[in-house]
Parts: sequence; structure tokens; C-alpha cells
Amino acid sequence: MRETTLTRKTRETEVEIALNLNQKGENKISTGVGFFDHMLNLLAFQAGITLKVIANGDLNVDEHHTIEDIGIILGQALKDALGNKIGINRYGCAKIPMDEALVETVLDISNRPYLVFNVELPTYKVGDFETELVEEFFRAVIVNAGITLHVNVIHGKNTHHIIEGIFKSFGRALGEAIKISSDNIPSTKGVL
Repeated sequence: MRETTLTRKTRETEVEIALNLNQKGENKISTGVGFFDHMLNLLAFQAGITLKVIANGDLNVDEHHTIEDIGIILGQALKDALGNKIGINRYGCAKIPMDEALVETVLDISNRPYLVFNVELPTYKVGDFETELVEEFFRAVIVNAGITLHVNVIHGKNTHHIIEGIFKSFGRALGEAIKISSDNIPSTKGVL
């Protein structure tokens, strides 16, 4: 199956997500935060998946609740779509250059969420987007998906390039990790 549709509704946000891990299709992303829409499109494209995200949040307050709740539901959708994880590669790694920036992302779909985020962002905002929300988004994704994630910015000066490198490298690593390569659970324990 490897696809799912979920909805999350709180007093602060309402988010609908549809995820298909089996095919690369046309993404439909509308969060009310243009830069973030662009980043989610890049992530899905690089992962080779189809992603639909429709979000309405309290953007009059700020972007935090919307971005975090999208991360939560995306993590839940990944976990749901992966099911018992039989046959997945489990591990993924990608190094992505984005002009002067170089980002490495390594992940393990282990059901043991852990985030190492070695990222220094030179500016507080890219357009209207608060850059500290990048880490909040990825923390929400990995906690809810059960992923160990290491993001290392090797070098970079332009905040936009660094963030774009993070989303692209995560997408590439995720695409590698979710590929089916056997008919076994990729663990000596027999369970993930």
C-alpha cells in the first residue's frame, strides 16, 4: 500500500496530508508560508514521493504552530505509510551542494527518534520565514515517524542555500531509506 491520508485539527491549525511513497507525482502544497511550500516541494521531489499538504493555521500569530503541526502529521503519515517496514533499505544518506553550501543528511528509520542538527543559519529570516522553524519542523517529523536523523552543514554562507540543501538532502536520504530492496525487516532483531 505505502500511502496514507491523515488530518490533524487543533485550536491553532488544521492540516490535511496525503502521502504516496510508491510514486513520484504532482505535489499539491499550500501552507500559507510560501518559502516553506517551496521546501516541501523540494523534499518530495528529491524523495521521489507524492505529497499533498493543505494547511490553515494561525499565521496571524506566527508560523510556528503551522510548521510544527505539519511536521507532526508528516511524521505520522510516514510511519503509517511505511507500515511494518518489510523490505525497506532503512538507512539513507545524501550530500547535497547548493552553490556555496554543502549539507549532509544521514537517517535511520529505526523507530528510535533522535535528532542531531549541526546547523548554523546566518540570518533569522528568509523573506518572512523564521529560520529557527527548520529545526522545529524536522524534530516534529522524526519524533512522530520514529527516525534517527543527523543533519550536518559542512559549510555555507547563504541561509536560503543552506535550508534548501537541508530539505533536498533529507528528501534524497529519505528516498533511499524507503526503497524496497528485500522481503525482510532490515534488523537483526526482526522488528523496527
